[in-house]
Amino acid sequence: MIWNTDHWLEIWQTVRKNKLRTVLTMFSIAWGIFMLILLLAAGRGLENGIRYQFRDDAANSIWITPRITGRPFRGLRAGRPVNMTMDDYTQVAAVPGVEHITARYNLRGNFTVRYGDQFSQFPIRSVHPGHRYLEKTEMRRGRFINDRDIDQRRKVAVIGNRVVSGLFKDQDPIGEWIDINGIQYKIVGVFTDVGGPGEQRMIYIPISTGQAAYGGGRTIHRLMFTVGNADLAESQRIEKDVRTLLAERHRYDPQDPRAIRLFNHVENYQRFVALFNGIATFIWVVGIGTIIAGIVGVSNIMLIAVKERTKEIGLRKAIGAPPSDIIGLFLMESLTLTFLAGYIGLMAGIGTIELVQHLLNTIPNPPDFFRNPHVDIHAAAGATLVLVLAGVLAGLIPARRAAAIDPIVALRDE
Repeated sequence: MIWNTDHWLEIWQTVRKNKLRTVLTMFSIAWGIFMLILLLAAGRGLENGIRYQFRDDAANSIWITPRITGRPFRGLRAGRPVNMTMDDYTQVAAVPGVEHITARYNLRGNFTVRYGDQFSQFPIRSVHPGHRYLEKTEMRRGRFINDRDIDQRRKVAVIGNRVVSGLFKDQDPIGEWIDINGIQYKIVGVFTDVGGPGEQRMIYIPISTGQAAYGGGRTIHRLMFTVGNADLAESQRIEKDVRTLLAERHRYDPQDPRAIRLFNHVENYQRFVALFNGIATFIWVVGIGTIIAGIVGVSNIMLIAVKERTKEIGLRKAIGAPPSDIIGLFLMESLTLTFLAGYIGLMAGIGTIELVQHLLNTIPNPPDFFRNPHVDIHAAAGATLVLVLAGVLAGLIPARRAAAIDPIVALRDE
């Protein structure tokens, strides 16, 4: 069947005869695509927001903070503090599955830091070399703390971008010495951190130096380690091994929830992944269901059109129009309606998303839980393809019914 201007004019005239019915049907299809695009973008925005919450800490990490026992154990009273030391660091590092590990010795409050005539207050963290993998610390210049710094208790420091701008302005700080509460530290590296301005004001020093300089002995206040590519089950196995190890070392009930605070990022991250997979499935079900409702409307319009144009169809067949010509006419009408409605809904959805993104970019402090809503081009193309195919199917049954009409019966129809 060769399509020309007359065929398109015929479709246009048919649409004009049923304006309200056509507009309502097209609206339902456009609304379905519009809502699908909007829901997909909203789901992606929420997912990006959750991922942003995990930006500062490794998603494959486990953090342990000692607390106070909540249960008596083997004749020992409840309420005993769990005091972790460097021996715990060594023992946990040997647990199978533990990858990068660091301990922290906390230095409370801000310290006065001086360089020449410049001075300000910054927080200090004393850590192991593995800490950079836990906090996603990215080196801009120089290096991070290494094992030699730990072994020799070197007075070296790695500083954040905000420290550089506060003390050194445009000067290169590598190799310079800063004074931290009367103790001189040599700067060996400059880092940036995706965790925000607060993290970039940090100064890192070797944990052994921090313990020696500030009376820490062998005490540590936190253990943190990554578990490589371990899945949820494997991370929980490592978590259980570490719980058992620390319980044996410090003589408390392994099931005591108050003795240590353990945060498994793998477990929490997987929960969010499962949640958003469920949300994505729900979005597709709702969106496609709405589109199907519109497609059913298109099919009904075509069925009514066949009924209304019975005489016309009979006349066409009487003068020699082949069944393929009749089928093609009705398929083209349904395809045209679904394509135009789908395109309108798609453009409206994309335009709305662009507007939301523009508004989020103009807000001084946009919400962290909803960031960069957008629709994957493959998802939009897939939805459009489904819509076009559905449009063909919607018109197929009415078209076949029209082609099967007996010309003599059709011409007698009132």
